[in-house]
Amino acid sequence: DPLEQHGRRYQVRQFVEKPAPGTAPSNLAIMGRYILTPEIFLFLEKQEAGAGGEIQLTDAIQKLNEIQRVFAYEFEGKRYDVGEKIGFIKTTIEFALQYEELREDLIQFMEQVLKREKDFGGV
Repeated sequence: DPLEQHGRRYQVRQFVEKPAPGTAPSNLAIMGRYILTPEIFLFLEKQEAGAGGEIQLTDAIQKLNEIQRVFAYEFEGKRYDVGEKIGFIKTTIEFALQYEELREDLIQFMEQVLKREKDFGGV
């Protein structure tokens, strides 16, 4: 949730890790590339499990945000969500298709798998 914006840079008001549908305070997302000050470790040491039962870096950054300004940068490009299995698979395929030495073999393999799925309903 941005406090103020200067071009593509935002001062962050708050971070919300995995908000429930319809409750997100903005349409911005956290992408996992950080430049953090050493103070973050003070909060990580005390951090309890958050969303998904995991220690959330986002929660620690929110605590850090209470004692010093935290900024975000809106990047240009495509965002890949590799936090879920299907997102990881889609990302891997998309990146593999960018390599000329892999592209044709991968396309051929995917065509074979899709044909088999259509013809026989599975392996």
